[in-house]
Amino acid sequence: MGALKTLFKQTFIYGIATVLPRMLSFLLVPLYTTEGVLSSVAEYGKVSVIFSYFVLFNVLLAYGMETAFFRFFNKEQNKDAVLGTSTISLVLSSLGFFLIALFFQDQIAGLIDIDVKYIVLVIWILLLDALVVIPFAWLRATERPMRYAVIKIANVIINLGLNIFFLLGLKRLASEDSLFDVIYVPDFEVSYIFIANLIASAVTLLVMFSFYVKVKYRFNKLVWKKMVAYAFPVLIAGIAFSVNETFDRILLKELLPADIAENQIGMYSACYKIAVFMTLFATAYRLGIEPFFFSHAKSRNPQRNYAKILEFFVAFGSVIMLTVIVFVDILKPFIVRSESYWEAMWVVPIILIANFCLGIYHSLSVWYKITDRTKFGALISIVGALITLIINILFIKTFSYKASAVATLCAYATMMGLSYYFGKKYYPIPYNLKKILGYLGLSIGLSLLSFYQFRTNYIIGISMLVVFLGFVFVMEKSQINLLLKKQE
Repeated sequence: MGALKTLFKQTFIYGIATVLPRMLSFLLVPLYTTEGVLSSVAEYGKVSVIFSYFVLFNVLLAYGMETAFFRFFNKEQNKDAVLGTSTISLVLSSLGFFLIALFFQDQIAGLIDIDVKYIVLVIWILLLDALVVIPFAWLRATERPMRYAVIKIANVIINLGLNIFFLLGLKRLASEDSLFDVIYVPDFEVSYIFIANLIASAVTLLVMFSFYVKVKYRFNKLVWKKMVAYAFPVLIAGIAFSVNETFDRILLKELLPADIAENQIGMYSACYKIAVFMTLFATAYRLGIEPFFFSHAKSRNPQRNYAKILEFFVAFGSVIMLTVIVFVDILKPFIVRSESYWEAMWVVPIILIANFCLGIYHSLSVWYKITDRTKFGALISIVGALITLIINILFIKTFSYKASAVATLCAYATMMGLSYYFGKKYYPIPYNLKKILGYLGLSIGLSLLSFYQFRTNYIIGISMLVVFLGFVFVMEKSQINLLLKKQE
């Protein structure tokens, strides 16, 4: 019991430390979309495209070594060999990337059509972020969750604080004080965003630098080969996930006419963030429940518990989705501040449903994690990525960001369906499909009806929400009574 308590405590701490960085991009949306902070919607589109490249290159520069480190640090007796080998590998590969990217910075800028001044900042940030991958993994492997969380949260606070200072405070201070006038540059907002990120990453590496002093730098070629072989499927799955998550912005930039592309991306990216409520719920759920999956894998009939957990997730997720959609027009001015972005509100229900499907997929994925068939996770992610690419490439020119939203939904829904299909074959779990599909069908139907037919009609919207809550109560009445009896 003590070990399980410790496990859940650490999972909670790691969960906060993981969710908060994801919230940073959400917290910055009101700042970036406030009238006058960025010069145009297109400027936010430019930022969104660059951050899409961040996601992809962070995966490439880590190349699955974080996961491989966890696996081999616990498996191998010579932990110093694993630590030294993985550290040397990542440092050399990161520095190699850094030098090559700096040397070809002009060619990279021309290839992806991004100003070279941003490319240089991005290269530095990617280097700094890559150099803390193993130090953070080491903190987790040696069970130091508080230090891990404090550093992660500090990074978020520094980044957020500097964004507010550079974009809101510096211009006003520069007009009042000659000291600030020295560092203020007009029309430099996009650069300031990445400078804030760069400073936060530099501080994080500085705090973690003591790790590099402690490491015994011995490279074990045999260990490295085994780690790379283990890491490769993780890398493939990571690339596929990054394609599903952010590559649509890059494709929008490449496939839409140059005079409208960044404006369309800016609107789409801002409204996409409104779906973060579902993303955060699914992420927190996944981080909290994965230890339970593994700790109960050898208990008596764990499949029954896994099935019940999915029912609860779908019920709660359905309520969150319908609530956000019913009140989305009340929420939107607090998240996306300028009306210039609201044209893309059409995508919000689609992206909410897509992220809900992704959350269900993560819950269904217990089967390949428990049975060590992780290659299925990579294959399913690849199928999702192919769907994302195909739909975007075929339909962006006609439907713009609407095609991207639908592609995201199709990819995640397919991944969810494939995971259920293969799970039924290799690790049958007695899911109550009638109940789950009932929650899904009713909540999605009411959500689409509320948004596309009765939007801002809160009498009808709230009535739909009450009807659905009543449906959930009836379906879960026995479970609720059971919980109430336990409390007594």
